[in-house]
Amino acid sequence: MPEFKLELLKPGAHVHFVGIGGISMSALAEILIKNGFVVSGSDIKESTLTNKLQKLGVKFFLGHSKENVTGADLLVYTAAVKASNPEIQAAKQLNIPFIERAVLLGEIMKKYQHAIAVAGTHGKTTTTSMISLILLHANLDPTILVGGELDAINGNIRVGNSTYFVTEACEYVESFLRFHPFVGIILNIEADHLDYFKDLNHIIQSFKKFAQLIPENGYIVTCGDDKNILSIINDIKCNVITYGIKDQTYDWKAENIVFNEYGFPSFDIIYKNNKISTIQLNIPGMHNVYNALAAAACAYTLDVKIEDIVNGLYIFKGTHRRFEIKGRLNGFTIVDDYAHHPTEIKATLAAASKFPHDKIWCVFQPHTYTRTLSLLDEFSEAFTDADRVIITDIYAARERDEHKVHSRDLVNKIIEKGGNAEYISSFDEITSHILNQANEGDLIITMGAGNIYQVSEKILQVGHLEYSATSINA
Repeated sequence: MPEFKLELLKPGAHVHFVGIGGISMSALAEILIKNGFVVSGSDIKESTLTNKLQKLGVKFFLGHSKENVTGADLLVYTAAVKASNPEIQAAKQLNIPFIERAVLLGEIMKKYQHAIAVAGTHGKTTTTSMISLILLHANLDPTILVGGELDAINGNIRVGNSTYFVTEACEYVESFLRFHPFVGIILNIEADHLDYFKDLNHIIQSFKKFAQLIPENGYIVTCGDDKNILSIINDIKCNVITYGIKDQTYDWKAENIVFNEYGFPSFDIIYKNNKISTIQLNIPGMHNVYNALAAAACAYTLDVKIEDIVNGLYIFKGTHRRFEIKGRLNGFTIVDDYAHHPTEIKATLAAASKFPHDKIWCVFQPHTYTRTLSLLDEFSEAFTDADRVIITDIYAARERDEHKVHSRDLVNKIIEKGGNAEYISSFDEITSHILNQANEGDLIITMGAGNIYQVSEKILQVGHLEYSATSINA
């Protein structure tokens, strides 16, 4: 099939999305709708995202069927959709062009002079959101595509009317190599997605290819404290901007870092060895100092005023599922976080350790069998800042259980290394266990990329009902 180019389609053309309920697919669908395209889509379940799209005029099909693609001029699918999908098979039979989601996103990026792509093993959603808040505060009217829900844009997508476009750039199946950024950001590079990548070197080479996509007059913003990033930037022809904390030679540095009583950091931001301002964040953790440095360096490179950078970062309160305070009950605090890699877990728990608490409970749901097995030792060492650890069943996501690893294996490893961990399968049992044993002042964190957030919601719901009943009986 010849290479697809979005300009081959005119507004009014019909684009069909297979898996339209995904957070990125739904955002792309909305961008096309607001640019005059006719959009339809299918998914295996309804959601708030599919409901929103229907209100925008999308014809939604529950389930996949060859009849769903009738009349389409283009079919878009995600990497998770198999070639045997009836809608892809129908597109082949009807000679309808079909492309993967990342190809469409890359074609859309071509239309923006200042396209920003945020890559890295960790921190993409937060950093993309930080940049978005800065650009909004500077009245630059950006188009935003973020992999989480951001209250400032009432969701995960905002369609602007300017040359600015900011999106996450995921490395899984090398999707980000389809993109066309003017500014690329690499936050960090670590071993992950080893169901696709052969090893860490394969991942590093993929990020190197991503950096090489940027034109010579463009910019790559990189963390100098990450040795894996340093190994690739010598062969990059575009402008290289570095940031970090550990070395005085970086273009951007954070100095005099101080945490307040909530674990929120403030720091002096240094550019070319000159202090240009002080940043106060309203989200916790040292990892967010790094994210803020990347966002500031990116925005400043695009001539955003430093006062807009400072104010944009100050008003950023985080995205949903990133150290999101869900509520308080019986004197303890419930937080939910998306962390699902050992480095992310360590960073989140380190941030939690600076948050007011007595004991830290971490309820962790491992994400994918491949990741759990390949990083089992790293996972077992990631919970040292937690006083009590509960591990529930592995969230399979795109994988099948081949019975090579179980959550009990992780529990045993944690205990071997002196940790306090237990395995509980049922979300209802976890909820009861915490309500019975957590004390006033404790901090409860549900953690993982699957549906573990439901536990935090159950704790608040069941605990509130029990508390209300107790109050009434009293």
